[in-house]
Amino acid sequence: MSDPTRALAFEGVGVALAGTPVLRDVSFAVAPGEIVGLAGCNGAGKTTLFRVASRVLRPDHGEVRVAGRPIAQMSPRDLARRLAVVPQDVAVAFPFRAGEVVLMGRSPHLGGLGFESREDVALAKRALEDLGVLHLADRSMLELSGGERQLVLVARALAQDPQVLLLDEPTAHLDLRHRTAVLERVRRFVATGRSALVVSHDLTLSARSVDRMVLLEGGTVYAAGPPAEVLTVENLRAVFGIDAEVIRAPDGAPLVVPRAVYR
Repeated sequence: MSDPTRALAFEGVGVALAGTPVLRDVSFAVAPGEIVGLAGCNGAGKTTLFRVASRVLRPDHGEVRVAGRPIAQMSPRDLARRLAVVPQDVAVAFPFRAGEVVLMGRSPHLGGLGFESREDVALAKRALEDLGVLHLADRSMLELSGGERQLVLVARALAQDPQVLLLDEPTAHLDLRHRTAVLERVRRFVATGRSALVVSHDLTLSARSVDRMVLLEGGTVYAAGPPAEVLTVENLRAVFGIDAEVIRAPDGAPLVVPRAVYR
């Protein structure tokens, strides 16, 4: 049954890899019109959670729902119409042009013959234009820098026109200008009633860009809520093993200043 209040929901998700628990009873939801930031130290389970949400991995326990529907019951095409993933980076083995890669985002929406319409091409062009990389459309992905490839992958996800975006470190390879452009574009995306879940190691940037944050520690949810409530000295010490100062900016957003590693 559709649930308009929960665009994406993780319900008691548990995963073990090679016999080692990686996710333990993870439960939280992302509402329509909301950006949720997912943070935690390396190995906390963030990428595994994304793999479960995109059905690359099957959970041992629990389930993931999109608009109330279990993704396990969706066809790949149906899921791709509702959820798009931006990985950290993708190794491209063939010299696809950037414009072709973005146009691939339209695949779930194509008709039986699989031919792109003028509208599909226009949506792909607009996605490249929105991120300031339309000039890369005819360039081979093999020729692009890591940051340029990342922008193309974000454009592909936007061209896919999903209800939910999953972004795994979408700004990791980007300069400050393009980081801002990507986050502004994601904010415009959710302003239309859609949702985004964003992994980022840049806690200060994430805190200024998301509505809520979820901290993972040891494969489970350690804290969740508004950034100002989640990014506390105590939580940073428990989750990241650092002593840090948390300064409030004039707008109330927390600024994290690491001082020392204590474990």
